[in-house]
Formats: sequence, C-alpha cells, structure tokens
Amino acid sequence: MEITMYDNLLQLPLFQGLCKDDFTTIIERVKFHFVTFSQGEAIFQQGDPCLKLAFLLNGEITAHTRDEESRYILSETFNGPHLIEPYSLFGMKPYYNATYRAKSDIKMLIIDKAYIHSELYKYETFRINFFNILSNRCQSINRKLWNNHIGSLKKKLANFFLLRCQKPYGEITLSITMEELANLIDETRINVSHALNDLQKRDIVLLRRKEIFVPALEILTEYCNQQE
Repeated sequence: MEITMYDNLLQLPLFQGLCKDDFTTIIERVKFHFVTFSQGEAIFQQGDPCLKLAFLLNGEITAHTRDEESRYILSETFNGPHLIEPYSLFGMKPYYNATYRAKSDIKMLIIDKAYIHSELYKYETFRINFFNILSNRCQSINRKLWNNHIGSLKKKLANFFLLRCQKPYGEITLSITMEELANLIDETRINVSHALNDLQKRDIVLLRRKEIFVPALEILTEYCNQQE
C-alpha cells in the first residue's frame, strides 16, 4: 500500500524532494481520496468553491473557461500527472476558474483543503514547492499582460490565447464570433478575418463556425512572434 502511494505522490511536483520518512508520516496522517471518472463526466464546475487539492494521475481532462460576460468559451486539454488550479485554493476568490470534464477515463488523487493547513504545511519542502508553483504562475501572467496589445495583429491573436490559457502549448479551442474577437483585441473584423484565414492556409489554425481550433499553441505563438 505504502509503495503504491509513495509512487503516486512522487509523480506530483508538490511532493518532490520529500524523503521517504516524511511520505510515511504524511500517508499516516492525511486522508487521500483516489477517485475515478468516466469519459464525459464533470469533475469541477466553474464558479464552485475550490475546497480540494486535486491531482490528475492519469488520463485526459478538458478545461472549459467561460468569460464573465459569456462572450467566448476557451477549451484546453491536460494530461496526467497534472495539478488542478492550486492557485484557486486561497485568496479573495477561492473558486474554480474553469469547468473540468474527463476527456477519457481518468484517475485522480484528492486531498481536502483542511489537511493542507493542519499537516502538509508543516513540511518546508511542500511549502517551497507550493510557493514556486504560485510564483511561476504570477510571473507568467505578468509577462503576458505586458505583451497583451503589443505588436502585429497576429501577435495580438497569439497573446489573446496565451493570456487566457493555463499552459503555453497544446491544442486549444476558442468558441467565439469574429466580431467579438475583433472587439476584444481592438481590431476590425475584416482584419481579424484576413489574419485567421492566412493562419489557416498555413495549417496553424482551423476555422469552424463560431470556433477557432489551434492544434498546437506553441506553433501559433512561434509563428506570430516572427511577424512584424
């Protein structure tokens, strides 16, 4: 039992660096919930309180983020191992920023928030790992905000995705009208349409009705950053 638990925890960045004795103590004192979800099942809903530390151990999940004015929905996929929104556990608005669904059959490890306060924060390695995850996200968002409306139209399009995505790579689907996208990046509809059609000709995006599919965000970003 302990070997399996040890191996599972060792996958996760929050626990990396802890010695085996610490793991043994944590396993004795912290209640771990191993749960499974079938393909298509809802895991967490956007706006619900974030009361658990949730790790995707294996499988795929999709995050669907709707903006506050319901102008668009952004969808991205995560593969295990993956930590779901640790930054939403604390702060003024401790709520999930996206709705999460199982894209395949998945297995998750869930720890109640109370155990973070009562047990896990006792370990300096855990605290450092947690702070590093939060700091990396803050630094990443700060860089994105500086570049939000800078550069060519294609750079603006890439930055629109980067600012709203949780990770700077992988496939992305944006459900939005051309008019709304143009308004959000302060451009004309016709210019946005021309830019997206050019990206589609290069197989960088795929345009559908009221939807933009990006097979690889990192390729879109690399190409757009080369444009003047």
